[in-house]
Amino acid sequence: MRGRACQRRTGRPRTSAEPQLLDLATEFGARADRRLREELIGWLVTVTPAGAPVPVPVWFLWDGAASLLIYSRPNTAKLRNIAAGPRVSVHLDGDGAGGDVVVASGRARLSDDPAADAVDAYIAKYGGRISRNGWTPAAFAADYSVPIRVDVTRISGH
Repeated sequence: MRGRACQRRTGRPRTSAEPQLLDLATEFGARADRRLREELIGWLVTVTPAGAPVPVPVWFLWDGAASLLIYSRPNTAKLRNIAAGPRVSVHLDGDGAGGDVVVASGRARLSDDPAADAVDAYIAKYGGRISRNGWTPAAFAADYSVPIRVDVTRISGH
């Protein structure tokens, strides 16, 4: 069953009277929301100034409404690409047979979110991976010190 893409085009913050990006009453909306909350790896796709897409795996936190929080090391190609052109997408892996696709598209920006170790939901989601990779939450936050907020304008898939 194909999911219906939901989007917001106004460029301004959503109010409670506006429709949500996902209709949680639909099979696709409920599945996409669950996957955005639970998946550990997404593929952030930025675009170089020359127009080449650059996918990189990222850890992310879905706020359940309209944005994703990602942390980056400083001075990376993804940060340079976002500075040159903020349009991005985050893709979740499919089921290996072309199904269960979820793509969140929007605009990325550097944000004033707190450091990763101060975001309880982020540490709850990634704490095990942080420790398995030899970091403490504080060491991870020091290495991945640049918060990126993706303001999602469209979620599509099937």
